[in-house]
Amino acid sequence: MDTNTKQHPGAVEKVLRSGILSWILILTIWGLGSLAYDEYFLPSPKETLDSMWTLIQNGTLWADIAASVWRFIRGWALAVVVGVPLGLVVGSFTPVRWLVEPILSFFRFVPAIALTTLFLMWFGVGDQSKIALIFYASFFPIFVNTIAGVASTDASLIEAASCMGAKKARIFFTVMVPSAVSNIYTGIRLGLGSAIICIVAAEMLVGNDGLGYLINSSKLYFKTGWAFAGILSLAVIGFAADRLLQFIGKRTLKHFGVR
Repeated sequence: MDTNTKQHPGAVEKVLRSGILSWILILTIWGLGSLAYDEYFLPSPKETLDSMWTLIQNGTLWADIAASVWRFIRGWALAVVVGVPLGLVVGSFTPVRWLVEPILSFFRFVPAIALTTLFLMWFGVGDQSKIALIFYASFFPIFVNTIAGVASTDASLIEAASCMGAKKARIFFTVMVPSAVSNIYTGIRLGLGSAIICIVAAEMLVGNDGLGYLINSSKLYFKTGWAFAGILSLAVIGFAADRLLQFIGKRTLKHFGVR
């Protein structure tokens, strides 16, 4: 009886797992809170949806979403392409890791937003500076997790492969890289979150389009609903992107320990 209950969760457990109650709770608190203020301070869920619909109809929201998504994808993808191979190399050579770790420990605590002025001078006010900031913010989670994954490879597996006559290159690709896949995957997901956070900050400070610009410019027109529309759009984009990564990871990397 207990086994069947565990294998087949009841209706209450299914509802809790679905997250429906969480959304109902959030919307209820939001709606009740908005009754105490006007729409300029705290718009209600309906007023926010009305603002989103207005921005969709005039094309503003779609244009800003496209601009932000295109920027963060380029910066994040570049961080993956650079961070993963570099992390694999650094993690597999202990002397190189000793050399890199002090530099890494220093720069990874410098927030990307602190480099905005420098990046603007170096890359200009166009997309290049924003992509560079996103790359910087995404690079370190990916790089650090990749190094950690390689460095934590079970020494007995490496020794066993060596005893069977495997050369260093073969050990690297057949033992160390597969052992690091789970960490690399985690770093890529963390880097995605950093990319979305950074693109908002970059567009708020410099830019004439994108969701960050939409949120920041809403104060000029006293349109708080626009800010909420931009925030909700970012939340949906981030949630969808993370769920897509989870789906891909569970389907393609299950045998590497990705769950």
